[in-house]
Amino acid sequence: MGIEKQIAEEVVRLLVERGMVLGGPKIQPRLMTVAQAGEYLGRSKDGVRRLIESGKLKTIRHDRRVFLDVRDLDQAIEDAKK
Repeated sequence: MGIEKQIAEEVVRLLVERGMVLGGPKIQPRLMTVAQAGEYLGRSKDGVRRLIESGKLKTIRHDRRVFLDVRDLDQAIEDAKK
């Protein structure tokens, strides 16, 4: 395999790894599951559930699924700084 092809494959791998596509950055979803929110906040799923139960995080319910708005998560982070 030529060096050019190796470089091209490495560039593609890095773009995919970083969530980017050739047309620009990957669209990030606004709603997250409890597990995704936990990863975003650096908390466990149970920790996120406790924040929900205590009223510190608002949820969006769709059918039986529970989602959290990334804007609410960001606001909770800002509120914790104060």
